[in-house]
Amino acid sequence: MIAVVVLVPVLVALALWAFAWPAARTAPRDLPLGVAGPATAVTQIEKQLSAHEGAFEIHRYADEAAARDAIEDRTVYGAVVVTAEGPELLTATAASPLVAQLLQQVVSEQAAQSGQSGAPVRTVDVVPAAADDPRGAAFGASVLPLALAGVAAGAVVTLLGLRGVRAAGTLLGASLLVGVAAASIAHSWLGVLTGDWWAEASALGLTTLAVSGAVAGFAALLGSPGIGLGGLLIVLLGNPFSGASGAPQLLPEPVGTIGQWLPPGAGASLLRSVSFFDGAAALGPALTLTWWAALGLGAVLLGSALKRRKEDGSSKPVTAGGSRPRDLVTS
Repeated sequence: MIAVVVLVPVLVALALWAFAWPAARTAPRDLPLGVAGPATAVTQIEKQLSAHEGAFEIHRYADEAAARDAIEDRTVYGAVVVTAEGPELLTATAASPLVAQLLQQVVSEQAAQSGQSGAPVRTVDVVPAAADDPRGAAFGASVLPLALAGVAAGAVVTLLGLRGVRAAGTLLGASLLVGVAAASIAHSWLGVLTGDWWAEASALGLTTLAVSGAVAGFAALLGSPGIGLGGLLIVLLGNPFSGASGAPQLLPEPVGTIGQWLPPGAGASLLRSVSFFDGAAALGPALTLTWWAALGLGAVLLGSALKRRKEDGSSKPVTAGGSRPRDLVTS
């Protein structure tokens, strides 16, 4: 009774900290932003942006075309281009509608301070979000179901007593089906995703496999408590730290970085890349998910081998003197 009374408030406090604290501290932190145009004007823009100390990581580009390429390659979230008519803002709502809105606010304020408040800052959406999800709400909401599906798959495999190759095969099959089902819903039905269907299904399936493999791997090595550990790691940390509804650079440090090391954050980044940016910047999150999946499935196989060895050792008969009899060969 005492354990339950103490544990429940601790879990509630942990959940509030994990979900509410990053949301309450949302602000740009070294957010990659490009500037392009004549050298003198670009220097002036950089000075204005530097007033937001630590907010932006400035990348210089020769012209608007180079800045557009950087946005499409996911090197920067947007760019300020100095033109004869005034500053022009390039954004990518597909990368983060929240960041695009933030950049519009910052650039408009700077234009007003520079005496250019007569005309609104021209904004060009280089890589727009899906027409059926302009605010990215549905995309951000897709992270938690994948995390829950992976945790459920890992827990069910463990509770059913599946081990070794059978457990690994079951997790692979379940992840494949989850990827196909999720792509069918998000892409074919809701129109939230707009890229290559099979690439999106693969990203969704790999994310599920990384989560389910981690949960089943913890359980194979630690027993039933491993399910709880995996669930806490993925749901209470991985989900709010993923940056899926905004951007990792909007979260407090080191939350944004940690989130990209966990499957939900890496999965969201990979899904954005394959759905809206033709796979640009997909290698990093894909490798992160692959490592999680490989280590998780490896732990499942290792745990099964250790348990089998232990069972084989305990099943051998013991002699009266405490030693195990050797095999006798009779003729």
